[in-house]
Amino acid sequence: MSVTLRKMTLDDLEQVVAIDQVSFSLPWPPRSFRFELTDNPASRCWVVDMDGLVVGMVVAWLIVDEIHIATIATHPDFRKQGIGEKLLSHTLQSAKDEGAVSSFLEVREGNAAAIMMYHKFGYVESGRRAGYYKDNDEDAILMTLTMLTR
Repeated sequence: MSVTLRKMTLDDLEQVVAIDQVSFSLPWPPRSFRFELTDNPASRCWVVDMDGLVVGMVVAWLIVDEIHIATIATHPDFRKQGIGEKLLSHTLQSAKDEGAVSSFLEVREGNAAAIMMYHKFGYVESGRRAGYYKDNDEDAILMTLTMLTR
């Protein structure tokens, strides 16, 4: 089996949207992923490809010297295999190579698996957005990584 971490392309959109839809209760509209690939110069989009099947994706924004993780997900059938960690590690290293010194993100307070992964990378809770997620009024935990080392 061939596993490749590569830049997302327009040909990946159908699979990326499918991962987003099975991963989140408030998925992005497909046009948002298209915009990230074609019109947003700050966007950094990556996928993990297993023999032509996209099993994980990340969209991040490089803004001056910060990398913001906008969305990251692994298809449910491929979770707990380190794919999310591989995507996050690559995104952080690539951003560091481009001059980023810190990272931030928002995560649902109930997403224990993601929070655990972010802690493993050194992210710390830096705030909250009350009722951020409109589907259930769940808070978003703001997390910050102040020194990119990976």
